[in-house]
Amino acid sequence: MFIRSERLFLRPGWPEDWYEIAQQIADRDVARNLADVPCVNAGREPPVFAAPSSDPRCPHFLVTMPSSLEPARVIGGIGLTDCEGEPELGYWIARQFWGRGFASEAIRAVLRLARTLGHRQVRAGSFVGNPASAQVLAKTGFSPTGDVRQRFSVVNGEAMAFAVHAISLGEPSDCDDDVTDAAMRAA
Repeated sequence: MFIRSERLFLRPGWPEDWYEIAQQIADRDVARNLADVPCVNAGREPPVFAAPSSDPRCPHFLVTMPSSLEPARVIGGIGLTDCEGEPELGYWIARQFWGRGFASEAIRAVLRLARTLGHRQVRAGSFVGNPASAQVLAKTGFSPTGDVRQRFSVVNGEAMAFAVHAISLGEPSDCDDDVTDAAMRAA
C-alpha cells in the first residue's frame, strides 16, 4: 500500500531501508520520544517500519520525500497498531526535518486511510515531556482524552507518563478526498 500527499510519499519499508532508518533513530532526540525504538538491536533485526504489516487494518509506512534528482529519501515512519482493540497512531520524523509540517502532513494522510479502512476513532499519544508531539497531534485534530498512562520507554529505560489523545473520524463518503470532519481539515 502506498499513499501520496502534497509533498510526501508514504510507502512500505524494505530491508534495504534498515541502515538509513537506524542512523536516523540513533539520534537520541528522536529515539527518546518513541515508546518502541526499532533500532535498539541495530544490525540484528529489521525495524517494524521496514517490515510488512501483518494486519491490513493497521498498516505502517516509511515517510519519504520524493525528488527528481535522487531516490526518495526516508525522513520518518508512521503507522497504526492495534492497542487494546483500538487503532493507535505512532510516528517519528528525523530531526533535520522537524518544524516543516511533515509530521502533520503524514498524519493527515494516514488518518484518511484509517477512515477508508473503517476506523471510526484513532488514538495517539505523546510522552508528557514532549510538548512538540502533543502540538502536532492537536494541529491534526486530536484532542487530549485526559488519560495519562505509564508507557515504557526503551531508550530511557523506564516507564514514563504518556498522555493519550484521540480523534473521531466519522463516516466515510463516496469520494476518497471528501473529508467532512472539520478536525481532519485542520491546518
